Amino acid sequence: MAVGSMSASAGTQKDEAHTARKNKRHVWKVLIGVAAVALAAGLLYRTLSQYSFDEIAASIRSIPLHRLAFAGVFAAMSYVSLTFFDYLGVRYVKRSLPYRNVALASFTSLSMGHSIGFAGLSSGAIRYRYYERWGLKAGDVAKIVLFCGTTVALGLMVLGGLALLIRPDLASGMTKLSEPIMIAIGLLLLSLAAGYVAAAAFIRKPLKIKSWAIEMPPLRLALGQIAIGTINFAFVAACLHQVLLAAAEVDYLETAAAYVIANTLTMLTHVPGGLGVIESTVIYLVPGKNLIGPLLVFRVVYFLAPLALGLVSFAISEATIRRRKRMSR
Repeated sequence: MAVGSMSASAGTQKDEAHTARKNKRHVWKVLIGVAAVALAAGLLYRTLSQYSFDEIAASIRSIPLHRLAFAGVFAAMSYVSLTFFDYLGVRYVKRSLPYRNVALASFTSLSMGHSIGFAGLSSGAIRYRYYERWGLKAGDVAKIVLFCGTTVALGLMVLGGLALLIRPDLASGMTKLSEPIMIAIGLLLLSLAAGYVAAAAFIRKPLKIKSWAIEMPPLRLALGQIAIGTINFAFVAACLHQVLLAAAEVDYLETAAAYVIANTLTMLTHVPGGLGVIESTVIYLVPGKNLIGPLLVFRVVYFLAPLALGLVSFAISEATIRRRKRMSR
């Protein structure tokens, strides 16, 4: 009987410990969700509060309707491209999820993460909220975030490298470095992207960091990263280009080069949404023009409208999960 009592007691203690860990994880998930929504909503308010409703309306009216429509389409295509960052990342960790699930997690996390700042951490925390529900472990989510971050870097390398080779004079004027140096940097960027593809083709042993093992993706996935990463930034630059055309004749490649440089600085500084960085870079590109309207429209179309949609998506998802939990009890 004593042995049986001890066994029952040990089992009860294990159950209590498991329940405590489960409750702790639940508290952290709730805190992450609340913090993400609070940060995103605060940023949305702070950004829009800098302008009156009349200023925002006048800025939007200053853009021809067809330019505004094209900018919206290109912004939407960028976010569609971003969903494939996650889709390839899920394949990288050898898991399988329906595309609609991955697209939901990607759009909600990145629409908020782009504006919150520290996109890798902020979007990663929101991604974890979704992927954990669908059976992925924390290590899997961390690898997906790293995979997506690498895809961003590869897209910047390829588009930036091409822009530097085609328009080294523009980058030279922005950075005050000579054109030969800009061409050399462009070649270096493209070489790094090519080296990544070569590593994916030939390196099969995982890189071990303490208890972590990071594997190079298969060649097919690496090529997918190069393609979709470049396409994403091409769409973002196209969105910016459309609104700038309302104020001045600007070449698409000039816009792409300016945006790549601005986005690189944004990643280094982690300024939420690139506030001020994108504006100053573009103003250098088109001096002497009133770009407040076009730049405000770009920020609304690419950052704030998706941010608002992401908040709604996140709220609906959380409410749906809670309702299902209540119904299952």
